[in-house]
Amino acid sequence: MPDLLNLQTLIAAATSGSFAGAAKRLGISPAMVGRRIQALEQEYGVKLIERTTRTQRLTEVGSRFLVKANRIIDELEELNEIACPDAEAMSGRLRLSAPTTLGIKRLAPVMAELAERHPALSVELNLSDRNVDLVAEGYDLAIRIGELKPSSLIARRVGSYHFVCCASPAYLDRFSVPENPEDLRLGRCILNLNLVPRDLNLVPRDEWPFETEAGESFTVGVRGNIEIDNGEALRTAALAGAGVIYVPVDLVAEDIADGRLVEVLAGWRKLVLPIHAIHPSRRFVPGRIGAIIDAIARGLRD
Repeated sequence: MPDLLNLQTLIAAATSGSFAGAAKRLGISPAMVGRRIQALEQEYGVKLIERTTRTQRLTEVGSRFLVKANRIIDELEELNEIACPDAEAMSGRLRLSAPTTLGIKRLAPVMAELAERHPALSVELNLSDRNVDLVAEGYDLAIRIGELKPSSLIARRVGSYHFVCCASPAYLDRFSVPENPEDLRLGRCILNLNLVPRDLNLVPRDEWPFETEAGESFTVGVRGNIEIDNGEALRTAALAGAGVIYVPVDLVAEDIADGRLVEVLAGWRKLVLPIHAIHPSRRFVPGRIGAIIDAIARGLRD
């Protein structure tokens, strides 16, 4: 019978595309990845992975072997769920990807609470504003903001992402408070280079969306002489009086509450985007993933 660690290593190498990627995911050296896969090959007398200096690919036998390996791991996880159905006894390792601002402001406290309640559970939280490839990069779960494209991934809506317009009191003293979205054309706006519809499906950097109380949607073309690709840097520039920003509420809520920034155009609705938790489609989903999704959904409601 194959060693389970060796099977997990083969799966990691196949999905990540390299021994180095598998090593990073598993927390071992590339040499150890090679030894574990070699042990499988020696045990069964077949070549599972063909490697050159530049490429790696599964052999035909390796591809069939991988399907069975995934099935075995799934079955074992299901047995663990049957034996330990209590969510209070969560254990194991889980890799989670999430957007930077949401992760810092909302998800980090959720992870802290989970770590306190489930000391046997290990969660790796990776923050990035790009959409990772869950399967190829070995993630168990990802949090996505915006409408999802059709895929085989399993998705559950866990919250909503609200936006706000704001500026510093010093800026508003100089340029006056905009009373209508069109007034933004007369002042300075700080543009976010990351927020483009084809990428994260968020706010176009120079076309800011609004909605009237009657539900009529429209956009306003804005301009400014500062463009930034990081939310925290946008906030800092706004605090320094550089202009108006259109950003997630989470990023600036404390500044607005303390008066360091002032919300503007409160009478017009801003963008609201869905937040989804997604995970690879599998016949069986470990209970810890469902429990973590539940915890994230509760955290986003607070």
